[in-house]
Amino acid sequence: MQRVRILGVPIDPLTQDEAIARISQMLSDGSKHHVMTPNNEMLVLAQKHSTFKSLLQTSELNLPDSTGLLWAAARSGQHLPERVTGVDTVERLLLSAGAECPVFFLGGKGGVGSRAAKKLATRNAQLVTFSYEGSPKEEDAAEIIRQINDSGAQLLLVAYGAPAQDLWINQHLLSLTSIKVAIGVGGTFDFLSGSIKRAPKFMQKTGLEWLWRLLIQPSRIGRIYTAVIRFPLLVLRS
Repeated sequence: MQRVRILGVPIDPLTQDEAIARISQMLSDGSKHHVMTPNNEMLVLAQKHSTFKSLLQTSELNLPDSTGLLWAAARSGQHLPERVTGVDTVERLLLSAGAECPVFFLGGKGGVGSRAAKKLATRNAQLVTFSYEGSPKEEDAAEIIRQINDSGAQLLLVAYGAPAQDLWINQHLLSLTSIKVAIGVGGTFDFLSGSIKRAPKFMQKTGLEWLWRLLIQPSRIGRIYTAVIRFPLLVLRS
């Protein structure tokens, strides 16, 4: 399936079901895989961060995690079938995961990763989880790698925010002996733990989730400006 290109970044034109199937296949094929979840803000960042853009260009799977990407694709005569969010993808993967696929929650400030892991485990009795906050700083890498390797986890979820989370995965994935799939998940732990409530369904479907985030987290105004003003302007100019 030919990938869609937006601002020089390839995006995979998959539905949510197809994304779940692709990641499930990755977990069973014996190789190591890095999955990314690009959104408007990440594509703007990539325009001035060449290393991050290169990583997005070479990532094996890039899920369209914002309705803005669907608009940008359509404007250039391309097609993305639907928004595939990181939080929905992770939630569905973990609710169907068995004990044979342990999951490691890395990152999330203030213990939110641990709370997310425990909450998912109450919804899926077969789920085996591990968590550690750590940081993307290089001096913390050895301890993080030790904990992940000791856990035997096969799926790694990293919540350090972009670009730190994906740069960390890219640098250390080969050192993680049992990990088969690593996903940069941004604020997913906040939602899965219940620390932040997701927007109503109608706002998610109409592309207004950014407005909900602004209402409940006014401090995000700079990031939201990037996503809803700077990104469309870059697309129009391109």
